[in-house]
Amino acid sequence: MGVCALSVESGKDRKEPAGSCGPYDHLYIYLLNGLLREKEEACLGDSFIGNWVEADSSFLFFSRPSEDAVGRILEKNRKLELVDNYRFSYEEWQGGGLDRFEVDLFSIAPPWIENGRNQGVLPIVLDPGVVFGNGLHPTTRDCLRALIFAQKREPLGKVLDLGTGTGILALAAALLGAEHVVAVDLNPLCVKTALQNVRWNQLTGVIDVFQGPAERFVRGSPDLIAANIHCEVVEEILNSGAFAASKRVLLSGLMRSEVRKVKAILENCGFDVVRQWDHEMTWHTVLACNIAE
Repeated sequence: MGVCALSVESGKDRKEPAGSCGPYDHLYIYLLNGLLREKEEACLGDSFIGNWVEADSSFLFFSRPSEDAVGRILEKNRKLELVDNYRFSYEEWQGGGLDRFEVDLFSIAPPWIENGRNQGVLPIVLDPGVVFGNGLHPTTRDCLRALIFAQKREPLGKVLDLGTGTGILALAAALLGAEHVVAVDLNPLCVKTALQNVRWNQLTGVIDVFQGPAERFVRGSPDLIAANIHCEVVEEILNSGAFAASKRVLLSGLMRSEVRKVKAILENCGFDVVRQWDHEMTWHTVLACNIAE
C-alpha cells in the first residue's frame, strides 16, 4: 500500500454532537471478500461511513440498511463477494465508552459530551467513529500514563506514533507539549478518523497523519517513538536497527509471553528499560531510553 496523507471527510449521516448519545443510532456492516477501491466508494450513498480493510476483506460501514448500494457495487466489480452482514447499535460496537472518563491528567470525551475544563486537566476530544481505540483498553491507558511519565523526565520533542488508530496517543503527546507529532497507520479508515480528531482538538500543524506501514516511517531521529502495535511488527523493526536513532521508545500491546523477548531485544539494541506498566499481568507497556543519548 502506498504512503499518502488523507483529507478528512465529515460523516454525511452523522447526528449533531450536542445532546446525542453518539454519532449513529445503528451500524450496518457488510463483509466483502476482496478489496473495495477508494474510488468505488463514491457511489455508496450518504449513509456510507467507511471501509475497514483487513487482509483481503472489506468491511463496509453504513448508518442505514444499504443492501441496494452494496448490490450495485457487486454488480460493477465481479471480483467482490458478499460474505455476511451485521447490525449493531453504536454503543454495542464501541463496547460502551461513550461517556467522559479520566486517565491521570487527561479528561477524554467524545464531541457529543461536554468535557470539563478544570484546572490542571488536559481535555481530549476523541471521536472513535467506527475505529477501535476509544481509550478504554488497558494498553492505551498505560501508554497515556507512560507519556506523562516520559514528559516529566524530559520534554517529548519530536514524536512518532506508529499504529495511531484514532490518534489518541498523538493527541496526548501534543497536549503534553511535543514539538511535532507524526502519526501513522496502515488502515485508511484509521487515518481518516485520526485526522478528524486532530481537527476536533485544533492541533492541525502540530500533528501530521499519514497512511502506510510502520516500518516505512521509522527513519530520522525522533525523540520518542510510541508503538502500540502487534509484537511481531515491533520485533521486526527493532531487529532492523531502525529505532537506533531514537532517544526513547514506548512499546505496548505486549502480552506476558512477549514482553521478556522485547525487553531483551531492546537491551541488545542499546536501550535501557526505565519503567514498565502492566494490567493484571496480562498487557504490558515498556518505556526505554537509548543508552547512547
